[in-house]
Amino acid sequence: MNGNDNKLKMCTECGTQYPESHTDNTCIICEDERQAVPQSGQSWTSHEKLLEKHSVEIKKINDNLYEFVVNPRFSIGQRALFVISEDGNILWDCIPLLDEGVIEFIKSKGGLKAIAISHPHYYSIMKMWAETFTCKIYIHEKDKEWVVNAGNSVEYWTGDHMKLWNQIRLHNIGGHFDGSSVIEIPWMSEKGTLLIGDTMYLSPSMKHFATMRSYPNRIPLPQNEIKRIEKRFEEISFDTIYGFYSYQNVEKNAEEIVKKSFAKYQ
Repeated sequence: MNGNDNKLKMCTECGTQYPESHTDNTCIICEDERQAVPQSGQSWTSHEKLLEKHSVEIKKINDNLYEFVVNPRFSIGQRALFVISEDGNILWDCIPLLDEGVIEFIKSKGGLKAIAISHPHYYSIMKMWAETFTCKIYIHEKDKEWVVNAGNSVEYWTGDHMKLWNQIRLHNIGGHFDGSSVIEIPWMSEKGTLLIGDTMYLSPSMKHFATMRSYPNRIPLPQNEIKRIEKRFEEISFDTIYGFYSYQNVEKNAEEIVKKSFAKYQ
């Protein structure tokens, strides 16, 4: 890990790390209507300080999928998902902590070929992760304006789809952010597995996916946009979905739940 990057300021609300050139007291991601600055005001920490009391917790989901979360919880509590594939491993989304334990774990599994990110609430310390593993970061070009600390690792992709390797594909879905994307892993389950971040948000009942512009601020999307997103999911084969938080694992009937959820938007 780069010692200088370790000391860069990090937003305590969303976990985004800013470069040294950022001298004001605002986080553009939290100022946006899809997130929020706490009522107590904007505050900052650093990766170095975070390492004092936090660590990365690693949980196995299946033989080819692991979950990484910051423990104790920090910022919005997002998780990253580590995909093991034959021709190169992928980190889906990013968390705002990188410690020696997770570095050694990833190395033991063959390292990282790429990081792919669903939307700006996961940018966190992506530059540090990419430089540690000498890998690329894939972000859809529609979300380029939200990237504040890219380094030389970011590659912006365009269009509705991007093919990676081992049949893995990225799909630009939109909605939450214009560049909001999901990753399709056809061989991880019988009909295919999707990792979705919070392009859709699974309810605690595990029976409904909400599709919104902002989940914390309860801002809906227009119905024509909902219908467009519904058609995008109809183009993808899947039976399993892993979402934003650790509980958001739907390992059977995911397609049926998605269809029933969109049907409520009539």
